[in-house]
Amino acid sequence: MPRATRVSRLTGLLVSVLLLTATAVACGSSDSDNDSGSSSAGGSGSSAAVGAFPVTIAHKFGSTTIKSEPQRIVTVGLTDQDAVLALGKVPVGTTEWLGGYKGAIGPWAEDKLGSAAAPTVLKDTGTGPQVEKIAALKPDLILAVYSGLTKPQYESLSKFAPVVAQPKQYNDYGVPWQQQTEEIGQALGKAAEAKTLVSGVEAKFAAAEKAHPEFAGASAVMATPYEGTLVYGSQDPRSRLLSDLGFSLPKDLDKVIGDQFGANISKERFDLLDQDVDVWIVPDTTASVTKLHDDKVYADLNVVKQGREVFIKETSDYGNAVSLSTVLSIPYVLDRLVPQLAAAVDGKASTQVAQPTS
Repeated sequence: MPRATRVSRLTGLLVSVLLLTATAVACGSSDSDNDSGSSSAGGSGSSAAVGAFPVTIAHKFGSTTIKSEPQRIVTVGLTDQDAVLALGKVPVGTTEWLGGYKGAIGPWAEDKLGSAAAPTVLKDTGTGPQVEKIAALKPDLILAVYSGLTKPQYESLSKFAPVVAQPKQYNDYGVPWQQQTEEIGQALGKAAEAKTLVSGVEAKFAAAEKAHPEFAGASAVMATPYEGTLVYGSQDPRSRLLSDLGFSLPKDLDKVIGDQFGANISKERFDLLDQDVDVWIVPDTTASVTKLHDDKVYADLNVVKQGREVFIKETSDYGNAVSLSTVLSIPYVLDRLVPQLAAAVDGKASTQVAQPTS
């Protein structure tokens, strides 16, 4: 699809995979004890901690045991590559979600690639991972932490490598970035390094909250004009950016969303948009805004009248970083999002919410 319709493409992908999950066979317990001892390196990086293996990681389909330090890592999870890179490894294969980046590695993570070759980019159009192409990469670990993997897909991939699937306690595509980073750290034998990375990013959130006490208790919602009006639920990483900064999400949000990452709402539920701040991920920060404001029901909300909106272009590096919301992309996002939120939350229509200069 054209790049201009990225929200349609990526949201459609997530919806398709969620529908596949809903129609898959009932989930049961499954153990994978494939040996991950391949000696063919897929990237550079420091070695795992002594005594880190074997390690067993629980997930939606049971648990997976990784017997030795993985060297050839394939990321099926749409954002898992950032945690791998942050921990000093370069995947041999990544799964494309956003498009436009060599190896599916954004500018916030490029320096972690170093002199290593860019990963082979795999596709998932909504029908599941490209099993044969993944097998051809001879992985010794497959990561599907931020994913909507089904049990049949998990079982297919587990025939040739250990697979760490999404955690069962969250919606598909709903794992918090902290848990994603720490689980991948365990899988790579770098649990302590992962915790340090998480603490560093959490410190950035804390610093932003301290600098902006007005965020605490203020309400906010993340939305996009996809096939009408789609709002993201509390388990979506985009919404977590707001709650991690101290904002509260709409009270009935998850009741409307259900067990999905997001859902379209009718105009009768536009009360979910009348918050202290609305953050919109839009195709264009000019034409899309005009179209939103042409809707009389939306335009009549206080959030619009008082100028408390933030607009992020979906196909920009900034928009892509928001969608990923990883241990590497979040600092990049906070540098841009926090000033916009501060300008929006003051409630003064005269305060301009400026677009980032880079």
